[in-house]
Amino acid sequence: MGNKMYERILIPLDGSKVGESALAFVDDLLSKLSPEVKAEIILLQVVSRVHPAVVAGEAVADVIRPQEELAELKEKAAAYLNSVGEGFRNRGAAVRVIVSPGDASEEIIKCAEETNADLVAMSTHGRSGLSRWAFGSVTDRVLRRRGKAPILLVKAPGR
Repeated sequence: MGNKMYERILIPLDGSKVGESALAFVDDLLSKLSPEVKAEIILLQVVSRVHPAVVAGEAVADVIRPQEELAELKEKAAAYLNSVGEGFRNRGAAVRVIVSPGDASEEIIKCAEETNADLVAMSTHGRSGLSRWAFGSVTDRVLRRRGKAPILLVKAPGR
């Protein structure tokens, strides 16, 4: 068994407080790393290109977001991730912020592969409602697609 500590950690976030459950755990992990280990934290938020719209009173259809709206969402996501990243930067970790449009589970898997992440740390629950990362949706799909990186699931408090 090697003594490899996690040096490149991908944390997918959805912008909700509940979705931030993994942050404290990763912060704790960083505090245990020896000073010579340089950690890189990759913060990812996936912005959906489509949004659900109510049609005919009940049916839900996906409507493609206008470019301006998508650009605004990406900007807000980047600002959010940068503010989350401050705490990790203060701990001496390098922080990379990625905002990616698309399907959450696909983008998480793709990002883990492309960044060569050693660990993916994510909450089992995120936003409530249509975009929630309930166990059985995004988290479940990421688990099933077994990339190379181990996945750490952190249960949201009070769930």
